[in-house]
Amino acid sequence: MRLLVVGKLSGQLSTAVKMAMSAGAKVSHVENTEAATHALRAGQGADLLMVDYDLDIAGLIASNELERIHVPVVACGIAADPKRAADAIRAGAKEFIPLPPEAELIAAVLSAVSDDNRPMVVRDPSMQAVIQLADQVAPSDASILITGESGSGKEVVARYVHQKSRRSSRPFISVNCAAIPENLLESELFGHEKGAFTGAMARRIGKFEEANGGTLLLDEISEMDARLQAKLLRAIQEREIDRVGGAKPVRVDIRILATSNRDLAQAVKDGTFREDLLYRLNVVNLRLPPLRERPGDVLAMAEFFAKKYAAANGVADRPLSAEARRRLAAHRWPGNVRELENAMHRAVLLTVGPEIDETAIRLPDGQPLAPADAGARTAQAAAAAAETATRSFVGQTVAEMEQTLILETLEHCFGNRTHAANILGISIRTLRNKLKEYTEAGVAVPAPQMGASAA
Repeated sequence: MRLLVVGKLSGQLSTAVKMAMSAGAKVSHVENTEAATHALRAGQGADLLMVDYDLDIAGLIASNELERIHVPVVACGIAADPKRAADAIRAGAKEFIPLPPEAELIAAVLSAVSDDNRPMVVRDPSMQAVIQLADQVAPSDASILITGESGSGKEVVARYVHQKSRRSSRPFISVNCAAIPENLLESELFGHEKGAFTGAMARRIGKFEEANGGTLLLDEISEMDARLQAKLLRAIQEREIDRVGGAKPVRVDIRILATSNRDLAQAVKDGTFREDLLYRLNVVNLRLPPLRERPGDVLAMAEFFAKKYAAANGVADRPLSAEARRRLAAHRWPGNVRELENAMHRAVLLTVGPEIDETAIRLPDGQPLAPADAGARTAQAAAAAAETATRSFVGQTVAEMEQTLILETLEHCFGNRTHAANILGISIRTLRNKLKEYTEAGVAVPAPQMGASAA
């Protein structure tokens, strides 16, 4: 993890820096907020900012957001003044670290805020085969396309490949192509020069240059505009990029990884994805099976998430009851690992006894998981529900039925747009346009819930 410390290196802050380095962080330092934004704009990447609470934290966050730089902030300060600590949190800091620091607190905060603690948890043979192939190709510089359903762990596998590569000591930079508006993605990837467009107040280094020497992950690349695909293809082929408004190309040395939850071969046939770009990206394909096809991973992951969120919430680590284990193993997990993680986070918070029982493990609608032997009853209930739902649609227009389907799917997915779009079989851009129409018409749209990303 890359940590940028902002503030004067007094004795206590220096101690905190040393502890962060001992916890595995790669630390750099600037003395004020203006220098922090300048460093980030110039390509000095960071996964987390640790900022002295005497500085203008709100101003720093605002300046970064103007540059479309989104890096979480933790505040720190001597004497732990409650009011100033609270002011720092209200200003946008995710956490507060009192100085003098404690080594365990430093490590816990860095892990929790940066969410860098995502080890590979693999027990099922089908997933072990994927990891074996990943181990084989990781040391090369070949481009890798990682495919699988939304929530199946594609970014975790991408980080694993980077950690096993010869570039592991260099940056790992991830760009979500579906989350960044089309008109901003080019600048985000390739950077821009001062004055290149309205609002370009200074040179901005893009993700290609920030990842120089390391690995660049293009997440959900199927959502990239066709015009930008051509520029990306040239960058991969020539190993050089053109900043927006730039006068000369810039050489880069990076390894490209890409993910997609859609069928790119079909996207090529549909004319929405370039065939030559697919060939460049798909030197090796790592296909991740959905969680329902890797039952051996379910309990191992459930135990891992239970320990993770017990530690994050300061509660006792409790084992899973026998019935909870049976129900976890029997559930199909349509939301894959992301759904399982959210379910275990809720379970940790809802558990009151000495173990996590089946009543604490709940679905998005608040209902507990069905008993392991409820397959037949569930099928009958589903058929009855489908018949009722069909009758309820009579008299509605197609647009009304579409709206109902989209909003109910989004609610099922905790408000996660990418996951909902995957289930609905539409692009994330189409889904966003539909939600914008509903919002403008005064319709309530489900917001992302705790533990779910808006992406």
